Amino acid sequence: MHRRHVTKSIAALAAVLAAGFAPGVASAADPYPSRPIRVIVPYPAGGVVDIQTRALTQRLAVELNQPLVVEVKPGASGNIAAEFVARAPADGYTLIVSASFMINNPLLESNLRWAPKDFVPIGRFSLSPSYFLVPASSPATTVKEFVEMAKKANPPLQYADGGTGTPQTMSNEVFKVVADIPLEPVMYKGAPPVIPDLINGLMAMTISPATVAIPHVRSGKLRALANINSRRSPQLPDVPTIAEAGYPDATALSWYGLHAPAGTPPEAIQKLEAAMRAATAAPEVKNGLVNAGGEAAFLGTEDFSDFMKSDAVRWEKLVKMIKK
Repeated sequence: MHRRHVTKSIAALAAVLAAGFAPGVASAADPYPSRPIRVIVPYPAGGVVDIQTRALTQRLAVELNQPLVVEVKPGASGNIAAEFVARAPADGYTLIVSASFMINNPLLESNLRWAPKDFVPIGRFSLSPSYFLVPASSPATTVKEFVEMAKKANPPLQYADGGTGTPQTMSNEVFKVVADIPLEPVMYKGAPPVIPDLINGLMAMTISPATVAIPHVRSGKLRALANINSRRSPQLPDVPTIAEAGYPDATALSWYGLHAPAGTPPEAIQKLEAAMRAATAAPEVKNGLVNAGGEAAFLGTEDFSDFMKSDAVRWEKLVKMIKK
């Protein structure tokens, strides 16, 4: 019996050691990161968030010496991805690309199966302008001309809505209020599917991310009446801001960052923050973000947290304006 017990103990120990040294298996003692990291994108493949994320993660993989696997989980205005990551292990190996939906969705929707407290910030990596677009055939050449046209329209003009909770949709809703015009939304699954209908004049306008808008503005198929960011973009420097166009309350910032599930070890957050800082300073990442319609705008964990708090105050004010 004793010999049998010893034999079983040796076999069990051998199995544990084999598992510990098996390829691709990380033990608790391994320094972070010791295996690939999943980065969940909450918007459609090929959109501004997906493209900018890939520009960042290619360099992050170098900085962290581990692959970063980008997975697209679009739907429900970011809620599907948020719920997925909120329920993931808090070990630093599943991250989400964060944007203003993390602030706006809880303000606009009830019964969400995730909450902002389910996440911790790592860092912000970019800002991205968005544009107030109309078809090239539209008689409106300025935002004020569009407003006058909308006031006379019967039935009301329709605008393309790329997703509840996005800064583009929120800005559009605020614009309707401050301009005091009727506009009827038509829902789309993201910004890219909007463009064909807008070019063909089936929609009167939309507010679209830069990476989607700029190629069609430059080709002459669409007209940009305003940039809804707080400053002009060097990519379309002749396009005024929405504030310059006369509607400062419709200003909205599109930003993108990385968050991890709440409870992720601080040392993992620190390593990810340091890697983001280095990656966003790399020329290839800066160029990649610009080519994707954005710009590197790194904020570390603490500053990113403060930024989100101030952005939340601003969005709360805008949501109250919409709901009046």
